[in-house]
Amino acid sequence: MKNLAIIPARSGSKGLADKNIKELCGKPLMGYTIEAALNSGEFDTVMVSTDSEKYAEIAKSLGAQVPFLRSTDNSSDKASSWDTVAEVLETFEKEGKVFDTFCLLQPTSPLRGAEDIRGAYKTYAEKNAGFVVSVCELEHPLSWCGSIPEDMSLSGFIDRTGAGQRQQMGKTYRLNGAIYIADVGEFKKDRFVYREGAYAYVMSMKSSIDIDNIEDFEYAGYLLDRDTSL
Repeated sequence: MKNLAIIPARSGSKGLADKNIKELCGKPLMGYTIEAALNSGEFDTVMVSTDSEKYAEIAKSLGAQVPFLRSTDNSSDKASSWDTVAEVLETFEKEGKVFDTFCLLQPTSPLRGAEDIRGAYKTYAEKNAGFVVSVCELEHPLSWCGSIPEDMSLSGFIDRTGAGQRQQMGKTYRLNGAIYIADVGEFKKDRFVYREGAYAYVMSMKSSIDIDNIEDFEYAGYLLDRDTSL
């Protein structure tokens, strides 16, 4: 089975400028994901999809491949990750390179390690899955969430049955954006991954940190400084 790791690293970040190459504990942010992908031993090719020559050179220096730059159409903030994946697969196929699976690894998840990637691929194999998507447990039950009207009234905010003790409620999970594995053929049929044949891979809350702003970035740095095993 030929596996492709795709690490999307667009240069036009709005929430945190140049976050994908911003140094986190002495290493460009994307470096943590490149390192995890290479160390997992799961991939025939680890590539970074970027629109920037500068990002491409940094990615190459960290051990990733950047065989081509992203198109202008897929370089805007309106383009989806799946548009990027489709473009990567199509470009490789034109060059005669075909893969059985791809794994989308967002560089904004620096605490996702090689063991998580290996664990997700183990789930993929054991379940004979079409897709595997990483999740983590929610800090609080979903039943504690609700909408608030303009007058800020809490009437009907949550159902009475959802106001009990947390220990009495079942676990709930959320997408953490760290790992998306897909069978290439299934992806081409339907990009919606949350369907029959899709399975969850559960990660720890700590490994699920997703960097979107400076506060996330600083918190990830704190965790990396505190835990030398990461």
